Amino acid sequence: MSLKLHTVPVTPFAQNCSLLWCDVTLNAAIVDPGGDIERILAEVAARDLTVVKILLTHGHIDHAGATMPLARRLGVPVEGPQREESFWLDQLPNQGQMFGFPPAEAVTPDRWLEEGDTVTLGEETLAVLHCPGHTPGHVVFYSAAAGLLIAGDVLFQGSIGRTDFPRGNHQQLIDAIRGKLFVLPEETVVVPGHGPYTTIGDEKRHNPFVADARYR
Repeated sequence: MSLKLHTVPVTPFAQNCSLLWCDVTLNAAIVDPGGDIERILAEVAARDLTVVKILLTHGHIDHAGATMPLARRLGVPVEGPQREESFWLDQLPNQGQMFGFPPAEAVTPDRWLEEGDTVTLGEETLAVLHCPGHTPGHVVFYSAAAGLLIAGDVLFQGSIGRTDFPRGNHQQLIDAIRGKLFVLPEETVVVPGHGPYTTIGDEKRHNPFVADARYR
C-alpha cells in the first residue's frame, strides 16, 4: 500500500484536515482545508511532499474556508464536492461572519464530483461516493487498496452528521451510511471530519444512530 495519511486539526472546530499522499511519487492532496494554512503547509514541507490538488467533502467553513487562498498559493486545482454543494460554497463569506471565522472566499471547484467518479493521486485511486444528508452535495473518498475512508461529516465515532442545517435531510444521511458506507469492509478505517478515527465494523455494531442488531 502506498497511500499515506496524516491529519492536521484546524480551525476552532478542530476539523480533521487530511493530508493524503502516494508514497511512491510523493504527490499529495489536501482534503478539507478549513483554515490554519501555515500549519497545513508545515506538515507538507516536513514530508517533502508535492501538493497536486485540493479535495473537498463539503462546503461548511471549517472544511472549506481556506480553499481559495491555499489553491492560489500552491497553484493547484480544487476537486469536489458534488455540484449541489454550491448552495454552501457560495455562502462561505456569510458563513465566516456567522461563526466568527476569518473572511472566507466563495469556492467554485475546478471539477465537480459525482457518484462513481474517481480521483487520482500519484499511483493511487480513490472512489467518490455521494452521501447527502448533512449537506446536499457531500462526498466521501474511499481507497479500497488502503482500506481507508475520508468521511467528512457523514459518520463519526459513535455519531453522525447534523441534519438541522438548511437542506439537511436526516433520512438521506441514514440511507447513505447504511447503503453506501456499511457495505464497505468492516476493517475499513474511517477518518471523520472531527474526533478520533473509527472503523466501519465498530460503527455497524455500536453507533446508536445507525447500528444494526444483525452485526452485534
